[in-house]
Amino acid sequence: MFSALYLVLPLLELLLSAELSGGDRVDCMKAKEQCWKERGCRTNYRRLRQCLASKKTDLNLASGLEATDECHNAAEALKQTSLYSCYCERGTDEENCLRIYWRMYQSLQGNDQLKGSPYEPVNSTLSGVLPVVPILSVKHISEENNCLNAANACNLNDTCHKYKAAFVTPCITSVSNQVCNRHRCHRALRQFFDQVPAKLSYGMLFCSCHSVACRERRRQTIVPACSYEERKRPSCLALRESCQRNYICRARLTVFFTNCQPQSRSVTSCLKDYADCLLAYSGLIGTLMTPNYIDSSSLSVAPWCDCSNSGDDLEECYEFLNFFKNNKCLKNAIQAFGNGSNTATSTAFWVKKTLGPAGSENEIPKHVLPPCENLQVRSGFRFSRAYF
Repeated sequence: MFSALYLVLPLLELLLSAELSGGDRVDCMKAKEQCWKERGCRTNYRRLRQCLASKKTDLNLASGLEATDECHNAAEALKQTSLYSCYCERGTDEENCLRIYWRMYQSLQGNDQLKGSPYEPVNSTLSGVLPVVPILSVKHISEENNCLNAANACNLNDTCHKYKAAFVTPCITSVSNQVCNRHRCHRALRQFFDQVPAKLSYGMLFCSCHSVACRERRRQTIVPACSYEERKRPSCLALRESCQRNYICRARLTVFFTNCQPQSRSVTSCLKDYADCLLAYSGLIGTLMTPNYIDSSSLSVAPWCDCSNSGDDLEECYEFLNFFKNNKCLKNAIQAFGNGSNTATSTAFWVKKTLGPAGSENEIPKHVLPPCENLQVRSGFRFSRAYF
C-alpha cells in the first residue's frame, strides 16, 4: 500500500497539472520571472510566501484543513499560472528552482507525503549507454577487474577525470585524520553524476565483479568514509524526515521511489525503464539519503540508517529501508548494466543530453549472470587514493 501510494499519486498529479496548464510545463525559475512581470501574480506569490513562513497558518489545503481566506485565495489564483505545473532540472540553480517548486507544492498539496516529481520527464531513446567494458565471455570477465577498468577509462576522459578529482579531494580524510568536509564532498559528488556522461560514471558505480577487490573498489567509488558512513546510524524514518526538509534531497528521493518502483508483472521487474531507475539512484548520491552497497558480497544497497529505534513505526521503517535493500527493479537494473546488456526485453538505456557534455523474490535471476562466490572482505579495510 505504501509503495502504491508513491506510484499512483505522482501520476495523478502529473495528469492534473498537465490538464490545467495545457500540457506546457515551464522551468520554475522562468515561471517566477513571468509571474513577477504581472502585478496580480506577484502580489499573490508574495502573499503565499508570507503565509508559508507563518507558523500560525496551516496551508494544507489538499487535506481540507482550514486556512485564512487571504492565503487560500492566493494559492487558488496561482493555480492558474505556470507556477502550478513548473519543473526543475538537475544541476545549475537546482536548489533555487526547487525552493519555488516546493513552495507551490506545499501550499497546494500539503507537506506530509513525498509525491509528484519536480523534474521534467525525459523519454527513453534507443541510444544505448553501455558499460566501459565490452560484453565478454564469463571466463574472460572473471579475470578482469571491471571497476578498475572503468576508473582507468574515466581518467582518460578529460571531463570525467576533472569531476572525479573534484570529489576525491574533499571526500578523502586528510593524513592528520581531520574530519572530511561532508558538505563539499556531497556537492562534488552531485556534480560528478550530473555532469559526467553516464557511460563513464555508471561504469564506475555499477561495474560487474567476480572478485573481492573489484567489489570493494565499487563500494568505495563514492568514498563512503566521508559521503556515506557516520559514527552512529540514525533511524531511517528520522533520516527520511531530514531529507524531506532539504529541497534537493526531497526531490531526488521522490524520483527514486517513482522510477525504481518494482512491478512483478514486468519481465524486467520494473514499472519503468532500467535507465530511469539508475538515473534516479545516482541522483541520490550526494544528498542526505546517499545510498551505497551494504558490503562487498552482494548488490544490496541502503542509506546509512537502521530501524532499531523506530518504536511503533517499525513496520513503516522496514518498508522504507527494504525499498532500497530488497528492490528487485534496482538490483536487476544494476545487474543489467554491469553485464553489458540493455534489458531482457531490449529496453534501451538513455541519458539526458544535459547530463553529459559531449533469499527472496528480490534476488537477481540466476540466468542474468552466473552467481558470484560468496566471499567476505577482511575486516578493517582501509580506503586509499589507490582506488582512484
